[in-house]
Amino acid sequence: MKFFSQSFLYDLAHAGHSDPWPIVSLAYFLRYPNPYAAHVISCDVISRHQMPSGTLVTTRLILKRGNLPRWFPQNMVSRAESWIIEESEVDPFGKVVHCRTRNLDHVKIMRVEESVEFRQAPEGKTLQHTEARIFSGFGWGLTKKIENHGLTRFKANLQRSREGVSLILSLIRQSRLQPMTLGGESEFPMRHLEDALDSDTKIHPPSQPSIGAWGRLKSWFYSPRS
Repeated sequence: MKFFSQSFLYDLAHAGHSDPWPIVSLAYFLRYPNPYAAHVISCDVISRHQMPSGTLVTTRLILKRGNLPRWFPQNMVSRAESWIIEESEVDPFGKVVHCRTRNLDHVKIMRVEESVEFRQAPEGKTLQHTEARIFSGFGWGLTKKIENHGLTRFKANLQRSREGVSLILSLIRQSRLQPMTLGGESEFPMRHLEDALDSDTKIHPPSQPSIGAWGRLKSWFYSPRS
């Protein structure tokens, strides 16, 4: 088993921007699609409910495409795609997001369990803490090699994911979503969060022509010019 842990502080005060927990959390859930996540094929909400405490619990199903290393035995995997389950809890009053992901298939070859936490930090900043555990039960003398490969790939994908979130943050600053917050009913009613997290209704509006996922996202963020 390989273990990885990393913390990252969102702080753009030096650039004249403030990225508090509500906006960073929103950008994280809106991160697909983006140019840094070309390996993500689809992302769908399969369940969502609100707890009596106000916490929003969401489960999403994500399909990702990958590339097998050249040294991996051929014909062992029919296609280099994997279904990922993402389970998240958003506490708008405690200002904490907990998100857990794990792959549903190819688990004997490699299983990746990731947990991400976004927590409000002092001075309007946001702290992201990420942990990952990578397991392989493949055997054939390749267990450690597969786990090392998974760890290397996870680190690279984490950097691209952060770049994607940063891009969405930039779009949010320039869009009509900027006033939204997750701080409570008076600042950001829960129905707005549900709408923002629903990729089917927001990222893929049915009335728009087929212009590609990234084009649809940009057209949603930017209001048409008069």
